[in-house]
Order: sequence, then structure tokens, then C-alpha cells
Amino acid sequence: MKAVKDVPLNAAERPFTIIAQDPAVHGADGNILTTQISVPAETLAPGPWGYRFQVVDYDASNQKFYSRWEYEKTDRYVDPYAGKKVSSRLLNDPRFHAQNVYAIAMRILARFEFAFGHRVGWAFDSHQLKIAPHAFEDANAYYDRNTESLQFGYFGTRDGAGKVFTCLSHDIVAHETTHAILDGLQSRYFYPSSPDQAAFHEAFSDIVALLSMFALPDVVEQLIEKHTAKPKRKKSKRTFTAKDVSIDAMRRSLLLGLAEQFGDEIKTVRGEPLRQSLLIKPAKHYRKSAEFEEPHRRGELLVAAVLNSFIRVFDNRVRSLDASGSGLYFRERVIEEAAKTADHLMTIVIRALDYCVPVHITFGDYLSGLLTSDAELVGDDTSYGYRRELIHSFAEFGIEPRVNQNKGEPGTWQTLIGSGRKLNYGRTHFGSFQSDFQEVYRFLWENRNELGIRDDVYTRVMDVRPCLRISPEGFPLRETVVQYVQIADIAARELGSRFKDVERPGGDLNPMSPSTRVTLHGGGTLVFNQYGRLKFDIATPVDGEEQSERLQYLWERGFFRDQRHAMARGFAEVHRLRSLRLNWADNTSNEAWI
Repeated sequence: MKAVKDVPLNAAERPFTIIAQDPAVHGADGNILTTQISVPAETLAPGPWGYRFQVVDYDASNQKFYSRWEYEKTDRYVDPYAGKKVSSRLLNDPRFHAQNVYAIAMRILARFEFAFGHRVGWAFDSHQLKIAPHAFEDANAYYDRNTESLQFGYFGTRDGAGKVFTCLSHDIVAHETTHAILDGLQSRYFYPSSPDQAAFHEAFSDIVALLSMFALPDVVEQLIEKHTAKPKRKKSKRTFTAKDVSIDAMRRSLLLGLAEQFGDEIKTVRGEPLRQSLLIKPAKHYRKSAEFEEPHRRGELLVAAVLNSFIRVFDNRVRSLDASGSGLYFRERVIEEAAKTADHLMTIVIRALDYCVPVHITFGDYLSGLLTSDAELVGDDTSYGYRRELIHSFAEFGIEPRVNQNKGEPGTWQTLIGSGRKLNYGRTHFGSFQSDFQEVYRFLWENRNELGIRDDVYTRVMDVRPCLRISPEGFPLRETVVQYVQIADIAARELGSRFKDVERPGGDLNPMSPSTRVTLHGGGTLVFNQYGRLKFDIATPVDGEEQSERLQYLWERGFFRDQRHAMARGFAEVHRLRSLRLNWADNTSNEAWI
């Protein structure tokens, strides 16, 4: 792909050169593999410093500020690194590091906002997330809500000849950016709940990071070219054979090939989640085993299910390229289809969050969100079978959708339109409903009995998001997503009485003391159509039977013995445990509730 040097100031997007994977990965020419991406254009201050991200290049370990990235003052947007080979000098240029983290973070944010059809906020009271490319000297990188920042470490190589900068790994930057965005969208996924919720943050961030790389044609081309047989004739260099594009070949080149290419030094930070996920043979018993109750290990099941569906959908798309039955496939088209598959699947993966509960998410909930998010915009799934392959891949790992309706799309949330459900819309003004939290709360209050919302516990509207989504055919879908939570801080003696469907944990052998303070979290996501009518009611009641499982799980793991310590753990500790590969099953205190 030819690099673009500059674009007009009034352009909607701006080009930036980034390292496509990490500095350990080289292209066919022997140079570090780079690519150029486009991100939404904005008027940048030195840093780069935009309206959503501020790069603050301070090294706390050495108490040093690095010179700020600043573009040329011209009448055009300029990419100063366009067309340049990444040399050792450039690898040690802090200004290039600053551009790399800014551009990748902006690309990930833009993909979220495109998928949702609405802006995304942070989990803190600021418009800008700070990024520190050289935050400290340590083999770690993490998102921190308290300091409103992404912090990337650096460390010496094993041979002592140089340094490894985590800010130059596309995977790590995209992963940490996703943590920040997910925290802004679903802040209560931090809270202790279940093995699935503990695993979800890391797994979801892995999935977005990996799909974002597969959506780059330069990365796909490099992986396929490296892991397919070299054609002997020049004429054959433009095509692949059926064997080259088989499912096994694509798994070997795209998935296992990517796992192999992550630098050994970077694995110190990331562990080997991709390789471990792909080496897991599908089986339905994993989720019931003690090994897969550890958050990172459990998350690998979700990563594996999504990436296996990616390969299957890609195979479906590639087969359509050989309409003549010749057994030959044009290389450019195969590469294009792989990038398109990853890009569309990433949109489904992201958009699913708008169809998920705001508390106590399970993999089954998320699968129903995935299926619904695609079915809302793509009515016919027969062309490439994204939903069919998702259901199949998840089922191989024992993950079933939360709902299995007999009518309509299997696994999707049941629509309430035409269901005969009696809701009171007469006292709600839909115009103000789309921005006024008080108007939304009024709707909840007026319909609390029909919606199963208790009026004797704390209830709060958390978010109101008007959305404009565009289907692949170009048709708009307008929805309004509302999320609310309910919280009951009670004594354990009230379980089974005031909250009659929630059992006190511990059973007869190890019962919880009646005076122990227990907090129940419930809530729901309501999706309204463009006419202000409720389309989906996706809820986990504060007094539902699911609460019994959550409390029993936390009781067995000692959460109630030291709640403050359990809640205080953050992403830095999560990633430290992950890189050290500590065995959670042998030491329950290592579980990192975030």
C-alpha cells in the first residue's frame, strides 16, 4: 500500500504511519512491518493532544519529559513518517512512539463510535484520556481509571542490547485502549460477580485488539505470504490454490502465524493468550473445570470461540470467490476478504455491548448480544453466516445464548414490538427522553411493575444513548439505548425473606452470618425504536435467582472476608499476574477483581 504524505486540512480523516504489529515482525523486504491508517482529523496541539487523547510523555522512573510530537505548520495535514522505513533510529525516537500510540488509540475509538452510532465517554469526569508512552521502566502496560490514563512501560532486552517499548506493539496499545473504552461504556463490569464477568474485560480487549490487526490488509498479506508455499512460476504469484486457502491453512497462517510472530520480549507483558486460546481443542466441559475458573484462562475460551468463528466466516467468503470452479483464488481478493471479515466481525463484537446487561454479564448474555446486534442490521444471514458460525463456535465450548426462542432468529433477544406487553407511554415525552435522565427515570417509575423494577431499592439511570446505525446496504437504524442499575445494601438475614428468591450463601455446613452486609446489584438495558417504543428489555433483576449463584461464588472465594482489598485491585495487578502466569486455582487471593 502506497503511503499518503499529506491531505487537506478540511479532510475528514488524517493518515498516520504506525508499526503494524510489533518491532519483532518484519515484512518481505526485511524491514519492520509498518502500515498507514486513517483516523478522524482534528486540530492537534503538541503531544499529540486532541479532544479525546492527550499524549503526556513523562518517564516516572527517570523523572524525564520527552520532547513533544508536533506536526508541521502548513496548509495540509502531514504524516512526517509516511513512506519511511522504520530504522533503529526511528525505533528510539520518542516522537514516533507518541504518534504510534495516538494513532492506534484513535483508530480503536473511531471503530467503537462507528459501530455504536454514538460517541463514547470515559469512566471519569474528563473529556480526555491521557497516554504515557514511556510511563515507567517495567515489563507492564495498563489502563488506570484513577489517573485517567493509559500507561506503557519499557524494559531492557534479555541480551542487554536494547530496549523493548510496549507502546510500539499494536496489540498492547489496542488492548489497553479497549479497556478504557469498555470501562466508560460498562463501568460495573469492574465489580465482582462471576467467573465470566471476571474474564470478560481481558477477553473482550484481546478480541478487539486481534481483530483490529486482522482488519489491516498489510498484516493479513504478510501473514499469508509467509505461511503459504511460494509459487514457482511468476504467473502463479497472483493466485492461491484451494489448499492455500483451506480452513487449516488459514488457521495456520492467520491465527497461529500471528501468535508465532509476537516478539518473545513482548510475551513478557502479554503472556501467550492468543497461542493458548487457539491451541484449546473445542470441548463443552471447560467452563465447569477448576482450571477455567481462573479469569485469564476462562477468557481464552471466549477469545477462541470468536476467532474460530472468524476463520469459518472467512472460509465462507473465500469460497464465493471461485465461482468458475477453477480452484484458483486471486491473492488480492483473498487478502481483502480476510480484512473485511475481521472488520465486520469487530463491528458485531463491539455493537453487542449495546445489547448486554450492565451488570453480571455472562458469556451466554454476550452471545445473545452478538446475535442481536447483527440481526438488527443484517436480516439475511445466509450469505456468509456470521450468526450461524458464532452459534456453532460458541457451542463447541459449551457456551449457549441466554435465550433460545422458537420463533425468529435463534439466540437473539426477544423483541417486545407486537408482543402485547402493556407499557405506559402516555406520560413520557420521547424528544426529551433521548437526552434527559429524569425523563427516562419517569418512564421506569411509571412502568416499574411491568419491567420488574423494585421501588424499595436504590435505582439509577446510568446512561442514555441515541444511536444511528447503518446497515451494509446503507439503510439507517435509529435506536435509543437506556441502561439502569438497582442496588440493595442489606443484611444477609434479609435473603430468603425480603428477597425471597435469593438464597443465603454457604448452605447448612458453612452458612454466612445473618449480620453480614451484602450488596445486590441488578439492572437492565432497554432498547427503544425510532418511535419511542420499547424493543428489547434485557435485564438481570436485583432479586432474581442469578443473585444466589453470584453470592455463592463470592462466598467460596473469600470475597466477604476482605471486600475492600478485593475491590482495590486494578489492571496493573491483573496484567502483572498474567505475565507471571500465576496459578489462580492454587491461590485464590490472586484473583484480580477490577
